Amino acid sequence: MAIKNVLICGLGAVGVTYANKLNACSDLYIVADEDRISRYKTNPPILNGKPLKLNYVLPSEKLDIDLIIISVKSNGLENAINYIENFVGENTIIISLLNGISSEEKIAQKYGRNHVLHSYFIGHSAMREGNSVIQDGVGKIVFGSPYKENTDKIKELKEFFQKGNINYEIPDDIMYSLWLKFAMNIFSNQPSAIMNLTFGQLKTQKFKEFAKKIIAEVQQIAEAEGIKGLNNFEKDCLKSLDLMVDIGKTSMLQDILAGRKTEVDIFAGEIIKLGKKHNLKTPYNQVMYDLIKLREEI
Repeated sequence: MAIKNVLICGLGAVGVTYANKLNACSDLYIVADEDRISRYKTNPPILNGKPLKLNYVLPSEKLDIDLIIISVKSNGLENAINYIENFVGENTIIISLLNGISSEEKIAQKYGRNHVLHSYFIGHSAMREGNSVIQDGVGKIVFGSPYKENTDKIKELKEFFQKGNINYEIPDDIMYSLWLKFAMNIFSNQPSAIMNLTFGQLKTQKFKEFAKKIIAEVQQIAEAEGIKGLNNFEKDCLKSLDLMVDIGKTSMLQDILAGRKTEVDIFAGEIIKLGKKHNLKTPYNQVMYDLIKLREEI
């Protein structure tokens, strides 16, 4: 089945970035509630100074959609899962570009794992202020599936991205790759939000020595969760950090500066929860969790 139409749920920084790309190569729809659609029409999302003209649909409308992209913040996932209900057909592919490691499982609980590919966005940080997003175009969607029954859907998405000139990667082990991104969010997003640091300031040797202790804490949880091939985990994590643009700010730091709720519950909060599950200590994540909660309150 060739992918012809796409639905995006969530017009944050990543959602706006891909709305612009997909608007040029597919029949694109944005699903949102009535109030949000009214705001989008009055003040359209802006990418790199250019307002985007997008097609909006309500959750109550019905369309058979080939590809659904969920790109909300973690606290909007439950609503997003309900919003897409009328758009999931027999062959629909769903990808979630949320941070963390649990969104695919939650989506699959309602729609079945045969619809859901594991995925994430990796690239230079998008800077968001209000409805305006600045992003330099460097980035890709990484996707795959640990389940053999999704092989055809991986192929379909690959062919669609190739035709639309959308950067992508299909790793040999999507679960290792997903935990790599998860670890990077934990050791970079959280300290940056606590100490108000750019990516360039996170690249110092002193910070990297500190980061290694956080990475080790994540790695022990990953191993307990059955993730394979962790021998080069620390090296791969730090290599990912070096690819970030120096002046960029993590999404969590941007949330703190804008007075928004952060995603600490799906970062440190998730590691703390899994640590209790496996009877493993997670002191670094506990301290970061407490400090970020204090910053949110302030």
